[in-house]
Amino acid sequence: MNADMQGWGVWLALSAACVGTYVCRAAGVKLSGHIHQDSEVFRWLSTVTYAMVAALTVRMILMPLGLLATVPVLLRVVICALSLAVMVSSPQRRLVPALLTGTLLMLAYGVFRATP
Repeated sequence: MNADMQGWGVWLALSAACVGTYVCRAAGVKLSGHIHQDSEVFRWLSTVTYAMVAALTVRMILMPLGLLATVPVLLRVVICALSLAVMVSSPQRRLVPALLTGTLLMLAYGVFRATP
């Protein structure tokens, strides 16, 4: 197969992926007016979504890949607990301070670990 034919295959695959994506999005927009947020199905989907995010977060803290794996597990758990404490402590505007707490503590660990 020559290089010209391989180029067409890539464009065909990209076009098919785009069509598939936009068909699903168009169906979602069309059906969104018929979905009630208080329905059992919507509450179930919301619950499953939160459970998946929680599971991936726990996996990232306890079994990380890459550079995060070099940070000791106890330190990862302590930083997570401190971020959760920040999130629970203030009743309003709690997400950004909690994210900043975790990010800055992890960054501080990296900076102090790298210094001789």
